[in-house]
Amino acid sequence: MAQRIAPLSGFPEYLPAARIVELRVIDTLRETFELHGFASIQTRSVEPLEQLSRKGEITKEVYAVRRLHADEGDAGTLGLHFDLTVPFARYVLENSGKLNFPFRRYQIQPAWRGERPQEGRYREFWQADIDIVGEDALAAHHDAEVVLVMLEALGRLHDQFGIPDALMRINNRKLIQGFYEGLGVADPLAVIQVVDKLDKIGPSAVGELLAGQGVAADVVTQILALASISSTSDSFIDEVRALGVTNDLLEIGLVELSALLAAVNAQFPGRAVVDLKIARGLDYYTGSVFEVELPQWRSLGTVSAGGRYDALASDGRHTYPGVGISFGVTRSLAPQLLAGNLSATRSTPSAVLVAVDDEESRASANAVAASLRTRGIPCEVSPNSSAYGKQIKYADRRGIPYVWFGGPQGQVKDIRTGSQADAQASEWTPPTEDLLPRVIVIEA
Repeated sequence: MAQRIAPLSGFPEYLPAARIVELRVIDTLRETFELHGFASIQTRSVEPLEQLSRKGEITKEVYAVRRLHADEGDAGTLGLHFDLTVPFARYVLENSGKLNFPFRRYQIQPAWRGERPQEGRYREFWQADIDIVGEDALAAHHDAEVVLVMLEALGRLHDQFGIPDALMRINNRKLIQGFYEGLGVADPLAVIQVVDKLDKIGPSAVGELLAGQGVAADVVTQILALASISSTSDSFIDEVRALGVTNDLLEIGLVELSALLAAVNAQFPGRAVVDLKIARGLDYYTGSVFEVELPQWRSLGTVSAGGRYDALASDGRHTYPGVGISFGVTRSLAPQLLAGNLSATRSTPSAVLVAVDDEESRASANAVAASLRTRGIPCEVSPNSSAYGKQIKYADRRGIPYVWFGGPQGQVKDIRTGSQADAQASEWTPPTEDLLPRVIVIEA
């Protein structure tokens, strides 16, 4: 009895039509990033475990990697990267002498997290990141720049693929850290990591966790009051000050957050909201932090996030502060692709199937295909020389719209309409809409 192969949970795989959609999305992101001068890099898949385990609560989700027959002493020393920021920081340190700063890069590649698979959350997933890194200093306006570039990219995904409009929630770690310090909190980072759970577990559970860390009840009340502030205007500043906490770092954070909100509103009115519960649990963020959701697909939660990090990369002589934001390609697309809500007009790149009269004339068919390809027309030659009707059925099953008959001066048939016309392989071109597969949005 044949054994059925079960899929591995958390590692999505697509049929060809869905993969075409994913590639189109990646191309759109890449084109947008390059329009803004970001250069592409790709980093290795593994990093030293001690480096990955320094970055906050994500530690428990890191996949360890070792050779099956590892030498004694090197087993378990590497882990698959859980995001693209940590490997990028290492890349900057290793190549700092060869880079021009501020260095602008984008990466689109897989990452891995050992979390419980569910809608929008996978163990292997593609991310698209942009970062700007300086040497010893990085101007604050770059915080707004990466946000605006990502919002532009998401706008293009909305226009081309029906991805819902994005809403960006923004905060500033200086603001919340300064507020906590003004309250006398001994370990602000620990509090930040608890507050980051607010959307998942709610205020009561967060309050209990803070109390379990020894935070006084009146301080917990103030922390939750700060986290409840949300605004689309500078009114958040008065609301924070009304809580009566003073701190120099808090004031810096208020100014930086106000500037970021103004920059987003100037280009994308209504696309940003100040949300003071946004904390970002990773320990390397030091300033602006942001999270993006798609309100129409709210069940996915955060689909894009990032922030400012001033000390993630340092070699002891120089520090390379940066700011970046990532978009969860798999997180956003996989539920729609797996449900069949997004697809392609065909599952193959081929626009033309070149028919083969008989095996003796296959060389002529190959020559036709070569001529079409020189002009950028994707095509393939029929795998057999069966009756024309069978070759046409083969093209139909593959979704190929045109079949070519004869040699370089032959005929081309649109098998959808049945129309057929004389054509020369050196001149004929299909209509633009048929040249490549198109993405289609299928209403649920």
